[in-house]
Amino acid sequence: MLTTLKNAFKIKELRNKLIFTFLMLIVIRLGSQLPVPGVDRNYFANWFAKQTGDAFNFFDAFTGGSFLQMSIFALNITPYITSSIIMQLLTIAIPKLEEMQRDGEDGRKKIASITRYVTVGLSIFEASAMAITFGSQGLLDEYNFINVLTVIVALTAGSAFLMWIGERITERGVGNGISIVLLINILSRIPSDFASLYEQFIKGKSVAIGALAALIILAVVVGTVILVVFLNGGERKIPVQYAKKVQGRKMVGGQSTSIPLKVNTAGVIPIIFASSIMQFPIVIASFIGNTGNGIGSKILRGLNSSSWFKQSEPIYSVGLLVYIGLVIFFAYFYTSITFNPIEIADNMKKQGGFIPGIRPGKPTTEYLSKILSYIIFIGAVGLIIVAIIPIFFNGMFGASVSFGGTSIIIIVGVILETMKQIESQMLVRYYKGFLDD
Repeated sequence: MLTTLKNAFKIKELRNKLIFTFLMLIVIRLGSQLPVPGVDRNYFANWFAKQTGDAFNFFDAFTGGSFLQMSIFALNITPYITSSIIMQLLTIAIPKLEEMQRDGEDGRKKIASITRYVTVGLSIFEASAMAITFGSQGLLDEYNFINVLTVIVALTAGSAFLMWIGERITERGVGNGISIVLLINILSRIPSDFASLYEQFIKGKSVAIGALAALIILAVVVGTVILVVFLNGGERKIPVQYAKKVQGRKMVGGQSTSIPLKVNTAGVIPIIFASSIMQFPIVIASFIGNTGNGIGSKILRGLNSSSWFKQSEPIYSVGLLVYIGLVIFFAYFYTSITFNPIEIADNMKKQGGFIPGIRPGKPTTEYLSKILSYIIFIGAVGLIIVAIIPIFFNGMFGASVSFGGTSIIIIVGVILETMKQIESQMLVRYYKGFLDD
């Protein structure tokens, strides 16, 4: 990876893209420190510390600490991520959007434009909810219309500005801009997390115990990263043979290729969806101040991942089964709307392609669906293992960190994809140089 970056800096075009991306990241981190005018940041930090659920820790990790500090980037790019997911789902439900998606580049531009408007709308809604709910409880120095409006405008503008930066990175930098913004947010929280682990398990201990704790922490992190790398890179290649046919006086076709089916076909989406559904009731209860001890509070504790794997209260680990079920469900659901075996089989049949030993048409569709169902399950199990590792250590040993399995999957995935893009651009550059010569 370092060699790739070193070689990339030797090419002026790539060097300029890397420098531009780096400068944009600096702007993001500076903006994460700018407070929203009229906000009591100490009040919000105290409120945050009292929350027993990990929903806000998850959100704060995705915003790079901006949410906790109540900076102008407190909402960050989460409204854009939410709106993108909504648009993907609506594309399946609304024929007009599905038609746009099939129109090529022009259609994708129209969908991207709609996504921006939805993002701004979600930002206004979320900013208004935060300003009104927390403002009336002491978040604002003075709870009045001007201060509430100021918070709404600041948070909405901050989210829109980050969306703009992400698009500029995609256009003039390297990698997917939104993913890069999310990556730097998560990475910015990791040093403080490791500092917390050091304070909790290493500092003040004997040399032997401290070294053993450090070794276990390192082994868990490295092992999880290796598992994610294999999970992201794993794929099942379905061989495809194209029949020979005569065009004019020439015989064409006959080549062999393959359909790569990724093991982790849905990426990190199943975990994000499952976590969002599990944490939504907890967030609502936190907003309305539900602190009772009835059956409702016990259900909320079961949904809260910080209550799982605790030896003193094993009953709350039942929520883990719900979480596993949701991850598997969304893995199949998301793959079903992004990968269509019927369309693949039809395209192969039109082009004279077939899978050796499988008849074209419906048998090919059934074969692809069968293979895909196995692969999705394997990928979902891998996602569950990665997601549960930090939850297990949190419940058993109290090793609470803001970055979890979801964050590690995003970090590894974004870095690998960005490096692939840099390498492909270098390859194109070398080919151009060869042709110019």
